[in-house]
Amino acid sequence: MTPLTEVEGRRLALSNLDKVLHPLTGTTKGELLHYYATVGPAILPHLRDRPVSFLRYPDGPDGQLFFTKNPPPGTPSWVRTTPVPRSEDPRARQVVVEDLASLMWAANLVVEFHTPQWRASSPAVADRLVFDLDPGPPATVVECCRVALHLRERLAADGLDAFAKTSGSKGLHLLVPVVPTPSPLVSAYARKLAVEAEAALPRLVVHRMARALRPGKVFVDHSQNAAAKTTATPYTLRARPRPMVSAPVTWEEVEECAGTAGDPESLVLLMDDIAPRLERYGDLLAPLFAPERAGDVP
Repeated sequence: MTPLTEVEGRRLALSNLDKVLHPLTGTTKGELLHYYATVGPAILPHLRDRPVSFLRYPDGPDGQLFFTKNPPPGTPSWVRTTPVPRSEDPRARQVVVEDLASLMWAANLVVEFHTPQWRASSPAVADRLVFDLDPGPPATVVECCRVALHLRERLAADGLDAFAKTSGSKGLHLLVPVVPTPSPLVSAYARKLAVEAEAALPRLVVHRMARALRPGKVFVDHSQNAAAKTTATPYTLRARPRPMVSAPVTWEEVEECAGTAGDPESLVLLMDDIAPRLERYGDLLAPLFAPERAGDVP
């Protein structure tokens, strides 16, 4: 029998709690749900008023993975949805996760949370800029950290603050709060900085996606600033053999990892690491919500 639980006055049926979803650690679905209930206060601000795309992995990372933007079949009537016009479907809608009950309903589907750089209340008007730093083997997150430090300095020269988080996989994400700006302008600026980074660090950086160019280098993916693109939401679990989280890190941690003795494992953050880090640091990405920290896109 599927157990029922009540979350903020909503009754939820939570299923298959003993199913192992992250095989290397034996992490079960019940533990995944406990994680999201625990980190709800941290992840919800990053989800609110943003249409969510789901990467579903109901049988773990070795099972079927599928990406969905449309509200899943059976979405409760009390889960908010918002219109997200698309060229192929002008009446399209997507889920908005804005409270703990909605978060737990979505987590029960076993998903990665992905969100755009704009809010549902202002479609295609970005309030943040993102760089996805993706290492091409044998490069690792160590090289990503070196590129991140370069980009941080370059952004600072334009009066912009950068904040780092792990991708929850191999790389690193940089998030930059900006004064609300049309997505095409943010995209153009991000591409400009990626091209500049390749010129400044030609042995380390590539700004084009072509895989033939990427071995041993860091791909500075600027494309996720396009209005139609999304990035892994802070604090989401990823569909990996271990319960890896896309979680914020300090610049001190980035600098240490970028050093000559840098260890890629130092920036692997697992599910059980997050609550102690929140207790120690709070949400390191909280400045993304402070209007005074947002800068103008040149």
